Amino acid sequence: MRFSVFLFAAAANLATAPGPAGAIAQTAAEPPVVCAALTVAAPERLIESCTALIDNPATPDADRLDAMITRAVALHNKGDTDKALAEIDAVIAGDPARARAYRARGEIFRQTGQIDRAFEALNEAVRLEPDNANGFESRGNAFNNAKKYDRAIEDYNEALRLKPDFAQAFSDRGAAWYFKGEYQKAIDDYDQAIRLEPNRARTYTNRGAAWRKLGRNERALEDDAAAIRIDPTQPEFFDNRGLHLADNNDYDRAIADYDEAIKLRPEAKFLTNRGDAYQGKKDYDRAIADYDAALKLDPKFSRAWNNRGAAYRHKGDRVRALQDYAAAIRLDPGDKTAAANHKEIALEVERLGALMYQKNLPSFNCATARRAAEKAICGDPELARLDREINGVFLRVIADQPNRRDALKLTQQQRDFIAKRNASFGKRGYDLRVAMEARLKALTGVDGY
Repeated sequence: MRFSVFLFAAAANLATAPGPAGAIAQTAAEPPVVCAALTVAAPERLIESCTALIDNPATPDADRLDAMITRAVALHNKGDTDKALAEIDAVIAGDPARARAYRARGEIFRQTGQIDRAFEALNEAVRLEPDNANGFESRGNAFNNAKKYDRAIEDYNEALRLKPDFAQAFSDRGAAWYFKGEYQKAIDDYDQAIRLEPNRARTYTNRGAAWRKLGRNERALEDDAAAIRIDPTQPEFFDNRGLHLADNNDYDRAIADYDEAIKLRPEAKFLTNRGDAYQGKKDYDRAIADYDAALKLDPKFSRAWNNRGAAYRHKGDRVRALQDYAAAIRLDPGDKTAAANHKEIALEVERLGALMYQKNLPSFNCATARRAAEKAICGDPELARLDREINGVFLRVIADQPNRRDALKLTQQQRDFIAKRNASFGKRGYDLRVAMEARLKALTGVDGY
């Protein structure tokens, strides 16, 4: 999915219980930062405030534990996740029944992709405080991340039963409806969230993505503009508006928005989207330059490979297009678009006889070959032919696999063959030609090839 749809509960739900009122002294130029749940402040300042409270011998034990949880949240937001989890562990050791600590632990695990551990912590939080809406909201987000959208909606429903004015739960339930493809229901929930909290920028950009799915691009653009007006520091908001503008063939304005997104935070997806807009303008050289930059940032971003292949194809460079489509398939064997593109252009190349220009070339670029096995293949026309045939048959087999798991299995087998070829070449008893012929025979035996 190209659009960014966000689960926002991280900031709101990492700290939910009432916190202590203590604060450290600040300079006259800055307002004091209170170490308390939901305090909006730079992590460094919040850590400083909480540390002062924690180290104060007069602080009651319960307030000290709450301050430790708040400090743990700030440490995680600052990037010190290990320290944050250690802090949470210390809180739970001091009070094993403190549900807020389990919610914080679960949120940290969820945000770091440790979904099973997130569920373990969040289940405990719900058990300890079954009447706390925040526990169900946080667990709903974990179900969303696990793509169990119906279970997520059940938890959001319970959160809203317990707290009917819970804007965040409406917003995150809207994300679950969006992921299920129920776009009008998503919009209805985003409407409720915006009614309750009209200044939450991300809810607008999410609603805009849902409007776009219903073909209501003008409404989507209105929401994009609202999100950017409220918070112009988020590159995803500009990227989403750029995508909506590109859908309207308004490529110049789309490019201007991608420029802003890239200026705020260069990412492969933003560069790729700008490359797509340049393709829409038929400016293929600038499109390729953006795809090159995207792949420099993330060489495994398969969409950039596929879309650069399309740009090369428009320029008439079918051989380079074929190579880029092949790279996209290797990275994502389930990418049916890249597979179809590769199959179509391979037929074009064969029909036009373009392969005659590279009849002595392998599937890779000999100019950048570094391994001894690769250099041997480049230096022997028969080995080069074998390598080219192995690669061609492999890509055709992958493209025709109806089952993604089978495609991934075949891809791993191909990677294992290449790794063994590179490691074994030159060793006693290893015959490169025999090994390549055996690999070609194995591939041609898959599904009748």
